[in-house]
Amino acid sequence: MGFTIAQKIIKAHLLSGEMTPGCEVGLKIDQTLTQDATGTMAYLEFEAIGVPRVKTEKSVAYIDHNTLQTGFENADDHRFIQSVCKKHGIYFSRPGNGICHQVHLERFGKPGKTLIGSDSHTPTGGGIGMLAIGAGGLDVAVAMGGGAYYISMPKMVRINLSGKLQPWVSAKDIILEVLRIMSVKGGVGKIIEYGGEGVKTLTVPERATITNMGAELGATTSVFPSDEITKTFLKAQGREEDWTELSADEDAVYDEVININLSSLVPMAACPHSPDNIKTIEEIGPQQVDQVCIGSCTNSSYLDLMRVAAILKGKTVAPNVSLAIAPGSKQVYNMLARNGALAYIIEAGARILECACGPCIGMGQSPNSKGISLRTFNRNFEGRSGTKDGQIYLVSPETAAASALTGVFTDPRTLGEAVNIPLPEKFDFNDNMVIAPAPVEEMDGIEVLRGPNIKPYPATAPLAETIDVPCSLKVGDNITTDHIMPAGAKILPLRSNIPAISQHCFTVCDKDFPERAKKLGASIIVGGVNYGQGSSREHAALAPLYLGVKAVLVKSFARIHRANLINAGILPLTFVDEADYDSISEGDELSLPDVRKLISERKEQLTLINKTNGKEIHVLCELSERTRDIILAGGLLDFTRNNG
Repeated sequence: MGFTIAQKIIKAHLLSGEMTPGCEVGLKIDQTLTQDATGTMAYLEFEAIGVPRVKTEKSVAYIDHNTLQTGFENADDHRFIQSVCKKHGIYFSRPGNGICHQVHLERFGKPGKTLIGSDSHTPTGGGIGMLAIGAGGLDVAVAMGGGAYYISMPKMVRINLSGKLQPWVSAKDIILEVLRIMSVKGGVGKIIEYGGEGVKTLTVPERATITNMGAELGATTSVFPSDEITKTFLKAQGREEDWTELSADEDAVYDEVININLSSLVPMAACPHSPDNIKTIEEIGPQQVDQVCIGSCTNSSYLDLMRVAAILKGKTVAPNVSLAIAPGSKQVYNMLARNGALAYIIEAGARILECACGPCIGMGQSPNSKGISLRTFNRNFEGRSGTKDGQIYLVSPETAAASALTGVFTDPRTLGEAVNIPLPEKFDFNDNMVIAPAPVEEMDGIEVLRGPNIKPYPATAPLAETIDVPCSLKVGDNITTDHIMPAGAKILPLRSNIPAISQHCFTVCDKDFPERAKKLGASIIVGGVNYGQGSSREHAALAPLYLGVKAVLVKSFARIHRANLINAGILPLTFVDEADYDSISEGDELSLPDVRKLISERKEQLTLINKTNGKEIHVLCELSERTRDIILAGGLLDFTRNNG
């Protein structure tokens, strides 16, 4: 029996475990990336581990999230990260150089290598055949220190692409179709591999759009073959020597196979407030549009923005629309400026934003009240845009640009003959905005610069013998990390200050939660299906840790958030019978008797007693030997320090 692409990479990097779905495997990590919203905490954790210099082949820190500097906090964090990078062997991508995933794809990613990043859209690297996985900051810190990265061995899903996209239909429409088929929880515990004749019709930037937004499936990652098209892209980036051919064996076995005929796809949109709420543009009809935003790590490549420029050339944005465009990297921005395409965009009336995440994380460009905003981004969770009642739709760059001109939802197929933008034979690459670390002999003399907003990791403690605490909060299905720990221009600058940012924890759901949780001192949170979907932000675990949350009991977890809870020393529990969810109310007194003893004895099924109504509830705490030891120690940081 042959191997899939992902299985080949996993096999080549396997440090522990067996490649059987559900079994825990430890992987050697070749590359890491961080961004500034998660990076400060990741580097504080790296310092706490005590390894003097990173042990990966390449680690890169990007500044792309907190670039709006309305106070000292963001600038201080950037200065801290830059000094840590110089001292500890990490490359530093300066503000303005671009979005981490776009730049990493262009300049550093290598087929066949493993990459983990403290950002959930790290799977973008799968577009060039990497095994690229989003992770919590502490997992990244451990990997930088030479430790293995652990996941449950995923199932393998093959998506066969046949045919060829029709004019004006794009890669964004492919991943929207996958989301329509699989849903935001359909990829949990799975790796998505793309194959079939249709793959050969897609450029690397188009493939990267698909793997990027594969994060919304809940998948561990997504990956394309590394073929001649990959080689052409890397050659155009001056990195032909980084190319390695990689494909699935003919007799590889998949747990699930999905067939998609590219020729049958039409322009689509993800409607509010979920990436899998899919309708065609034709079904939506000519609704008025208030705002259009083009960019993000999903759709800000050179090819994307050249198509946008061609659509906008010689025209003017509709008077009822605010159009904002953010190039994904300095490379893209420079090339648009040099070939004149940027002028077409500016002349049409677009507002040009810096090469950063910006509106995608609620960092500026919030739409008007109840405003309809078309975005080429990857998430449209309620309130994420910064406007609580904003109506956010996710669309392709072509649909976005066409709609910006007409002022209503517009199918780009009505524009006439499609523009053909070829991949450049050579990109204008220049890494002058990437600062290399100091030589080993100079590292001891480098001072790490800390600002007053940078606070230490929250206090942890070994798992208690018994947990007797109230339920401080009960929430429903599909709770995202944006619900737990919101983003946006007001909150993101507090990412390095857990005491301060914890005051915003769950305020989207219940404005009184932080005060109530702190007053209780210790508590349990109860939730529904797919709890913790979305961003990899470990702050969605660290803020509850700071507020005294000892366990989270839900119907099911999203992968990264569950791992982050374990890393923080918070018990991840699931209902044996989901109907028992209804037998707990906020404020109920809950007890997990002898929990430390039972966890130590490898018991997976525990009994939670609702003291308020006398109900006994069976719950699962499924842990590997390693994660059990992490929970007993009080979290991954304690476990790592205790085990050298």
